[in-house]
Amino acid sequence: MRSALFAAENMEKESQEPGLRLQNSKLLKAELNGEIMARQGSMVAYQGQVQFQALGSGGVSKWIKSKLTGEGVPLMKCSGRGDVFFADRAADVHLIDLEQGDAISINGSNVLAFEPTLQYDIKMVQGMGMMSSAGLFNCVFTGRGRLAITTKGTPVVLTVDAPTYVDPQAAICWSASLQTGYHRADQLGLGTLLGRSTGEAFTMSFSGQGFVVVQPSEEPPPGAHQSQQQQGGVLGGLLGG
Repeated sequence: MRSALFAAENMEKESQEPGLRLQNSKLLKAELNGEIMARQGSMVAYQGQVQFQALGSGGVSKWIKSKLTGEGVPLMKCSGRGDVFFADRAADVHLIDLEQGDAISINGSNVLAFEPTLQYDIKMVQGMGMMSSAGLFNCVFTGRGRLAITTKGTPVVLTVDAPTYVDPQAAICWSASLQTGYHRADQLGLGTLLGRSTGEAFTMSFSGQGFVVVQPSEEPPPGAHQSQQQQGGVLGGLLGG
């Protein structure tokens, strides 16, 4: 049988070492010999002896936080020996290697999978106002290990060495050491030019030394409006009391 479909670039990529690696720009491959953590529902294929266990948002404390904030990562544990492939609606997949002492703040909806040697917590994004549908909370990862995230399109990585401003729906992740703020666009002379897809005219600010990853899309992630409604109701009652 002959077809361009069977070209070498489409065939499964093999490696001698277990762990996370890119099959291609849209597919993540985990060569399992132990455990890996992944977003629930992200598995598209697997081979071998692999078990899947739903974990909610990663422990009781994170589950409570995720219910209160509408944020977090609905996780599953993949364990055993074999190959597992993950994807998220054909989004671009990127790998990040964290070293001891690193910390990165990530929008929970952009987390695809990570090694169990990493730790994460759901933390409030400092300086964010209650009116943003980007969410008040992010997942902060620390430790040593590999992490896979997704973006809608090819992102740009901005070095923050001067005041930097980003649409909240386009900011995927950033150095956890950065100081964040939240501004009305008209304060920056932008009027209603920002936030066309969200109906908001707000922007995030970043200062300090680090980076911010920006995707070429201002569209809110799936369920953002529902999450925001839940967040406004529950958090509004908690913080407004």
